[in-house]
Amino acid sequence: MDEAVRSGDGALGRDSPREAFAPAGSQTLVRTPTDADPLAALPTRATDTLLVVSARDHPKRLETRLERAGLDPANAGVVPVVPTTCDYDGALWATDPVHPNDLTGVAMRFSDAIAHVESGSGWVLLDALGVLLMYADADRLCQFFQTLTNRVRAREVRGVYGANPDAIPDETFERLRSMCDDEYDLG
Repeated sequence: MDEAVRSGDGALGRDSPREAFAPAGSQTLVRTPTDADPLAALPTRATDTLLVVSARDHPKRLETRLERAGLDPANAGVVPVVPTTCDYDGALWATDPVHPNDLTGVAMRFSDAIAHVESGSGWVLLDALGVLLMYADADRLCQFFQTLTNRVRAREVRGVYGANPDAIPDETFERLRSMCDDEYDLG
């Protein structure tokens, strides 16, 4: 795929926002307003192999969102990051759930799950960085995020990270943005 083109204001742009992501190995921070669904930005081919680290939705709801976005949940996996236990038996492959205050646990589940994402053509989506920030301080979140983006980049997988700039302090948002190659505004 051709690299995304930046407009005069620095925003990523294409005829379709679903084609706005750069080549394999690139990491994109997606500005997601509260009511926006970061899945809607992914191209249809993203579920050839897609791993979602979901701090936003229960796996069943995520499955429904994938279907609504025109993506095939049968080729997608999820690391459910949920504050309560969750049972799921559906089309997504899923790791054991992990509590959002356990970033080490999230990283461990992620490390196991990314092995199933196809190098060079796979995708990783972390849907809500702001939710993780509610459970961890900014330094821990940024350290976790750096580890995550480095692993995704090393696997030559596209990383897409949803962050609501209204829910994240400006300094923390800038730190997260500095670890990515591109930025995209879903709002």
